[in-house]
Amino acid sequence: MGKAVLYRPEPSDMPELESERLLQKLSTFSELGKALTSSLNVDEILNVVVEKVQALLEPKNWSLLLIDPETEGLTFKVVVGEDAGKLVGTKLASGEGIAGWVAKEQKPLLVPDVSKDSRFSPKVDRLTKFNTHSVVCVPLVARGHCHGVIELINNINESSFSEEDLLLLTTMGDYTAIALENAVFIQKVEELTITDDLTGLYNSRFLQGRVDYEVKRAKRFDYDLSMIFLDLDLFKNVNDIHGHLMGSKLLKEVAELLIHKTRNTDMVCRYGGDEFIILMPETSKKNALYVANKLRNAVKKQEFLVDEGIKYRLTSSFGVASFPVDAKSKDELIQMADKAMYRIKNRDRDGVAEA
Repeated sequence: MGKAVLYRPEPSDMPELESERLLQKLSTFSELGKALTSSLNVDEILNVVVEKVQALLEPKNWSLLLIDPETEGLTFKVVVGEDAGKLVGTKLASGEGIAGWVAKEQKPLLVPDVSKDSRFSPKVDRLTKFNTHSVVCVPLVARGHCHGVIELINNINESSFSEEDLLLLTTMGDYTAIALENAVFIQKVEELTITDDLTGLYNSRFLQGRVDYEVKRAKRFDYDLSMIFLDLDLFKNVNDIHGHLMGSKLLKEVAELLIHKTRNTDMVCRYGGDEFIILMPETSKKNALYVANKLRNAVKKQEFLVDEGIKYRLTSSFGVASFPVDAKSKDELIQMADKAMYRIKNRDRDGVAEA
């Protein structure tokens, strides 16, 4: 039997191998560009990035972190590798660790040995029991705004990352940043069409479409859909006495109270003026009445415009209706809740009525 021979590429073979690698990289970037520009959904974009990073750079562990616009800190959105589940949702403070530095400075960074770099934070290693040796991290910057970072940890072949890895990841980060910016922009435009400018609640445009959808779901799955219609009593007095600016601030404070006192599954809408509607899927009329009374008491006890030195108190009138108990259609559900509210409004105010 012949002796096994280990093949080593001859110098003449090297150009061909390099050419193949180059073609592979170009093909990957071409696929990446097409995939990213064809989607305006953040989750779809992140899925594409996951696939291409793994194919092109083969890191042991890697993460994509997105910036929180309010705190300017980073949140682990995508994590691939050992103990990935422990990191998703973990937050880093602004400027914390290598990822934080890259996001803040908006500069790519290659760290061959993290033990020699003061910017490295062992927080994540302590959480995952992972040992970080080398890091390459790039910011996702588009039009001067940083959306997050991509961070690779430890090369799969145990060597340090190279300048070529940094260049490849930087190019990939540029593609990703542009795609994310476009997706976020479209998302904001969509939100503007369904949210109220003043309170940030859903608006009547959203309500009309959503009630229709929820009525169909209630029919299909045979559950109750309830609605609370509320109006602030004598709200005109706020504007007359304290001015429209204070009236607007009070409406915002009422909106915050309603959000705080309802479930995540409930949809709070500003219907118009000082009228609000709360749409409650999979909720019986009895439970909706309980919530309406709870909200009535909360509004009555709350002091509004405290920061303005006014400490204003007001009451509110509520109407409750349910599908299919009180109504057989979307329009009828709104009408029945509205009529119930006006029975209170035209009587003593500060109460709850059911359809």
